Amino acid sequence: MAHGVTKVGVIGGGQMGGGIAQVAAVSGFETVVCDLSPDQIARCQATHDKLLARGVEKGKMTEADAAAAKGRLTYVTDTSFLSESDIVIEAVVENAEVKRSIFEGLAKQFTGDQILATNTSSISITEIAAATDCAERVIGMHFFYPVPVMKLVEVINGLATSESVTQRTITLAEAMGKTALPANDRAGFVSNRVLMPMINEAFYSWMEGVAEPEDIDGIMKLGCNHPMGPLELADFIGLDTCAHIMNVLADGLHSERYRPCPRLEQLVTAGRMGRKSGRGVYEY
Repeated sequence: MAHGVTKVGVIGGGQMGGGIAQVAAVSGFETVVCDLSPDQIARCQATHDKLLARGVEKGKMTEADAAAAKGRLTYVTDTSFLSESDIVIEAVVENAEVKRSIFEGLAKQFTGDQILATNTSSISITEIAAATDCAERVIGMHFFYPVPVMKLVEVINGLATSESVTQRTITLAEAMGKTALPANDRAGFVSNRVLMPMINEAFYSWMEGVAEPEDIDGIMKLGCNHPMGPLELADFIGLDTCAHIMNVLADGLHSERYRPCPRLEQLVTAGRMGRKSGRGVYEY
């Protein structure tokens, strides 16, 4: 398997963690997915069952393949069950303090050469690694939603990440059918540093009366060949998530130009988070 990686541990059974675990299992890795919430871990298992069944229906995999993938998945609510993992990929809420706390615990639990990866989309890998005594084993492995569909993994070294950990991580990503591309450890990396200001400008264009949301999205789809307009994409990501990442960019890059547009902040304050809440820029 990928440079000695045969067992993958995933912390977080939500959309991202569940997707990462599914792809790992389908790719032949023994996979343990851990979430402290029994309800969330049950939802994660139900989602896997549904998506694997759908894969069989659509002819993307055989029933035997789906059954084998299910057999490689284990669901737990205690991180001690991750102990045999060769890599642990953290995919919990995008909060630096929460992630630092998790990695502090992982560093005490895993004292060998296991890789400790974070799926953060914007937070400094170096900052997360500083909570451990093994910063050379900490790396960013940023998957994209929906994980089974999206081919990219952004691989981000922290200040102290070792070359061997980087190579093992890239090899693992490729073994999971992904394309691994490197980015340096600056707030937002490449994907969100470029994407979020575009989304923010779309909100400013709407707020300043340049055009209505449907027209802003239509112009970007037809004129720039984007599959989804920036406001529709913001609803898909979650408006609260977009605003949070923009604040991380502003703080991390010491520039107020990355702060979220007041119109975006207003929608978040109103509870209009996008698709997940039924209403954002658009109604669902």
